[in-house]
Amino acid sequence: MIGERSRPANEDAPLICVMGVSAGGKSTVGIALAETLGVPFEDADPLHPEANRAKMNAGTALTDDDRWPWLDAVGERFGAASGTGLVMACSALRRVYRDRIRASAPGVVFVHLTGSPELLASRAGARTDHFMPASLLDSQLATLEALGDDEAGIDVTVDRAPDALVDEIVARLGSASTR
Repeated sequence: MIGERSRPANEDAPLICVMGVSAGGKSTVGIALAETLGVPFEDADPLHPEANRAKMNAGTALTDDDRWPWLDAVGERFGAASGTGLVMACSALRRVYRDRIRASAPGVVFVHLTGSPELLASRAGARTDHFMPASLLDSQLATLEALGDDEAGIDVTVDRAPDALVDEIVARLGSASTR
């Protein structure tokens, strides 16, 4: 895990899932947020089974049946980090996916990174080192379900530098604005 620190167990340690579609900046913002909060960071992508990575690399969208074991692994990681805290980058596009994560870790707060389709497409097209091709962005946008009013989380627009986003996230998570 990136940014892992030795930290005593703490019931109030943050469990934060930085979510959204591909190319929204989940890893970049997640790493900076974890460093700011002094908790470990992990990217959920390596938790995908090899078959999932191969499908995405080939430009094939995953089915829910493909995602369930991955989402269970994400929830388990959050559950195991309840005493130390964790920031994880994970798409968590649909409510049922977030519910699946919360089944193992009810205290997870979701930070949804949002941006215009044009901005996200531009970012996705510029990436050359990611197994998720830009061609799957449209399917992710079609799948995306906004956070519900009853879900612990916030929406943050990714039209600024990562440091500014982290400042906003920390300020908002420290307030009562998490729904």
